[in-house]
Amino acid sequence: MECEKRPWGTYEVLLDAEDCKIKRITIKPGQKPSYQYHHKRNEHWVVISGMGETKINDVTSDVSAGISVFIPALSKHTIRNTNETENLVFIEIQTGKYFGEDDIVRLEDDYGRA
Repeated sequence: MECEKRPWGTYEVLLDAEDCKIKRITIKPGQKPSYQYHHKRNEHWVVISGMGETKINDVTSDVSAGISVFIPALSKHTIRNTNETENLVFIEIQTGKYFGEDDIVRLEDDYGRA
C-alpha cells in the first residue's frame, strides 16, 4: 500500500473494508494532526512505538507503546508526538457507517486547514 503524506507525518491504509478501515499512522517528532471530530465513525488507536499525548474532548493523557484509546463518533480528538527525535506510530481502527476523509471536521490546525 502507498503512504499518504501529510504535514504532520504519513498514513498507510492497511485495510479498507465495508465495515472498517485500518491505518498505520506515523507522527513526526513534535507534530500533531488537527483537533477534529467525525460524524460517522469511531476510532480506536493502539500505540506501536514512541511517546505522545492525546487530547480528547479537551482532556489530555500521555500515551506510549502498548496503550490503546477509544474515540467515539463526535468526540473532539488529536494526538501529539511529544518526542523531539523519534516518530510516534499507532494503528487506527475505524468503525461505523462511513470512512471517507470528507468526514473530518477540523476545529484547530497548525497547518492552516481548519
